[in-house]
Amino acid sequence: MVDPLKERLEKIRKVTDSVKRRANLYGEISGIDSKNTSSSLGVLQRAPAPGKKLQKIGFLMLWIPEPTGVTCAIGGPLILAGRYLDKKYNGSTLHDIGHETKNTISSISDFKNSVM
Repeated sequence: MVDPLKERLEKIRKVTDSVKRRANLYGEISGIDSKNTSSSLGVLQRAPAPGKKLQKIGFLMLWIPEPTGVTCAIGGPLILAGRYLDKKYNGSTLHDIGHETKNTISSISDFKNSVM
């Protein structure tokens, strides 16, 4: 025979454990959406792509008419260095990472707002 008080006590323990886990989850979620995270994402989104800028400067120097040809001698290596940096560091992914992280943070914030 099962004691009804023991059943009720067991049910209360389960509810207490559930409430503790839920409170810990809410605490962890609120820690994710901090000012440090948003400032890091802001810096990441504004990060320059050095390869693209070097390529643009190199093309500009090639197209500037100059009698001594110094700009042509500098423009070619700048274009090559820009292409190398673009392949090595892949400047386009800086914006993509920031955009995807911003989407993830907004969906986490939406989830947090819907739960609370």
